[in-house]
Amino acid sequence: MNRFLAELRLQRWDDHRLYHHSRINQSLHALSASSFIAAYVLLFIDPAAAAILAWCVSMTSRQAGHFFFEPRGYDHVNDMSDALKEEVKVGYNIRRKVVLMAAWALAPVALWLSPDLAGLIVPATTAREYIDDVGMAWLALGVSGLLVRVIQLCFTRGALTGLAWAAKILTDPFHDLALYYRAPLALMRGELIDPMSHVRRH
Repeated sequence: MNRFLAELRLQRWDDHRLYHHSRINQSLHALSASSFIAAYVLLFIDPAAAAILAWCVSMTSRQAGHFFFEPRGYDHVNDMSDALKEEVKVGYNIRRKVVLMAAWALAPVALWLSPDLAGLIVPATTAREYIDDVGMAWLALGVSGLLVRVIQLCFTRGALTGLAWAAKILTDPFHDLALYYRAPLALMRGELIDPMSHVRRH
């Protein structure tokens, strides 16, 4: 258990110090975390609606922060190139995120073109049923995306890394909210980039 917790702490620390320098990205992560927590609650009430909230608000805001606002040049704080960071990233790097988000965008199209998914589901006959089917497809995509990466990590980096990453992903909303809730205030002061003084000391 101690090794697991140590690995979890390391993955969280690396995720913060390497991929969250932009105050805009941090602020979007705070928004994403809040909506993810709401989606967790909604999951027990309406799973399809929870998935729609998670993907349309939580994931889009989260990934927009990485795609559009996080600096991609040489990381002077950590003395690493962007290419090296992408290579060693435990979770989804930019290339994998593009694939994941493309699958998210294509799911409604697939359901529109084939409402029964080639006989796999009962076809929707109303707009509400179609929206519910999209939500459930996105829920399945989220679960499968998590499981596929965990399995990959178990084979390539070991079960401890894979299981710790799964725990990190599932608890990220709570951790990110605690870590980045003050980022909007820093933005209002005109601070676009976190000085990362706490990282430089390590």
